[in-house]
Parts: sequence; C-alpha cells; structure tokens
Amino acid sequence: MHSRTYKKLVAKQFSPDFQLAIAIEEVPIPTPNSDEILIRNKFAGINAGFDTLLCQGTIPYVNLTPPFDLGVEAVGEVIAIGDTVPNFRVGDAVATTVRGGGYREYQVIPAHLAFKVSEAIPELLTLMPTGISALVALEQAGEMKSQETVLVTAAAGGTGHIAVQLAKLAGNQVIGTCSSEAKAQLLQELGCDRIINYHQEDLDSVLQQEYPKGINLVFDCVGGAVFNTCVEHLAVRGRLVVVGFISEYAKVPQIVSQPRIYHKLFWKAASVRAFLMPHYAEHMVAARDRLLNLFYTRKIRVAINPTPFHGIESIPIAVQYLLSGKNVGKVVVQFYR
Repeated sequence: MHSRTYKKLVAKQFSPDFQLAIAIEEVPIPTPNSDEILIRNKFAGINAGFDTLLCQGTIPYVNLTPPFDLGVEAVGEVIAIGDTVPNFRVGDAVATTVRGGGYREYQVIPAHLAFKVSEAIPELLTLMPTGISALVALEQAGEMKSQETVLVTAAAGGTGHIAVQLAKLAGNQVIGTCSSEAKAQLLQELGCDRIINYHQEDLDSVLQQEYPKGINLVFDCVGGAVFNTCVEHLAVRGRLVVVGFISEYAKVPQIVSQPRIYHKLFWKAASVRAFLMPHYAEHMVAARDRLLNLFYTRKIRVAINPTPFHGIESIPIAVQYLLSGKNVGKVVVQFYR
C-alpha cells in the first residue's frame, strides 16, 4: 500500500437532499484485528433509493445517528489478514455486502462477512445483493409459478433486468416497462415478451387491451401512478410485490385521496405484498449460490450501465444519475483499475 490514508463517503447529517447530507472524509487505513481482513475495494454498487432514504433518516429498521458510513455491496482484493483468519489469503478476490462498506476505498471487516469469488468483477454487484432480492422477492413474497403473466416495472434497471430473466427461466410470459429505446433494446435481448416504453405507450391502455384477464404477478420497483395502474390490472388471485418506489425516493410522499385499496383487491382475491430483504434473510445464502451458478453457466446475463463513474467524488453524481432513470443495468463506481 503506497498511502497511509484512504477516502470514504459519510452521511454527516440527515437531509432530504442527498448532496447536502454527505461529506468525503480521509482517514487512516486500518490494521485488521485477529479475526478480520482488510479489503481494497475495486468496485461498489450504487443504490440510490436506499442511500437517499438512509440520509433522510426514514428507514425504520436502521437506527443511525450521523455521522455514519454509506454504501453496501463491493468487490475487491484482500490486502491484509488477521492472525486467526484461516480461509483467506492476501490477493484473494472477495465480495461483501456490509452496510457502510461500499462507498470507501478500503474496508476492514470480520472475515466471515466476506465471500470469496473467482474475480473482482462489477457483474457480481448486481447479483449480490440486488439479484438476490429479485429472486427471493419473486419466489417467496410473490410465490412465482410457471405459465403465468409477470409484469416487471423499471425492467431494465439493476434489479429489474435480473427479475425479467428469472421470470423467463421459470417459464412465464414477461412484460417489462422502461423509458428509452436503449432500455427496450436490452429487454429485447433478455427475451422479454412484451416491452412497454411508457414514453411511447400508455401502460394502462396496453394492459387493458392486451391482457384482459389481468396480471398474475407484478414486481414493482417504481410506485406512484405505476403502482396504481398495476393494482387495477391484477388478475384473480394476482400478487403485486412492492420491491421499491423510486418515483418517490427523493420527494415528499404523495398524499393520496381515493377509495381504500381493498375495494380493488377483495373481489379478485388479489394481494399486495411488500418485500424487504432483511425480513427474508434465511433465504439469502441459497439464493446467492443459485444466482452465481446461473451467472457462471451463462443462463442469466448481467447488465452493467455503460456510463463510467470513477472515485469517491463521483458517487453523488452516480446517485443522481440513477434517480433520474437514465441507467441501463446496474450503476457501479470504480475505485482503481
């Protein structure tokens, strides 16, 4: 290591504006304790929704007081090892999903929290934890079956494009919504059966005309008006899984005045379910292993957004880029080449 210090991104205060909440700090590179490893992060995944809500202090299961570290998933190289760590060697490529471990150039963590991988490539940031969430949300919260009609919103995003492929592998007809020709091209390459670019077509009209029996399973990352439309078009015993609501992350929650949702659900025996990975933690390891196998055997493809982001300083720009909906696939930041 040529330097004795490194940079990391911290939330210095709560604020509805991510840019006002954060600061870059330079701190000494730590020495691992006996059961720890020191990792030099190479890539980190951008999770704009989680980042924004965390900096607003609105995530109820995370009780933090500023300042606190930011970022989650990262891949990198083991630089140093504690005296009692048996299963890692200097130079090993590893993946981590520790909250606060992503938006930093180095991290020191207990060895059991790292996962050894063959190579520190950005594609792994889509599989862990984003892809894991897609798989568990579809199968556990959504009770995905075969020969159903599955609708994935924000289908060309980091989570959505994995959900599309998993639903196809399960033998379903998959509808994907997106906002650009580039995203539509990706979805076509992934085998999406019906692509709805909502800048060119009206989602409600398409579902009404082409899917009169309704949608069996909705995987919704968008929320807002899209959520309302999806509820309207659930099939008998249809399930809508709320995986996120990116349309409202950087905004004050919209006040809605309309009949209660059970008037829409009751007569179809339909349901709306929310998914949050910490509440399904028992499925995480099995889902991770399945996804890695699917990836390494080339049964699923991982799309990395082509716009490059380099260094800690680029993270706020990358967060805003993702919130704006410009991305095609997973947005990542690279710390070194």
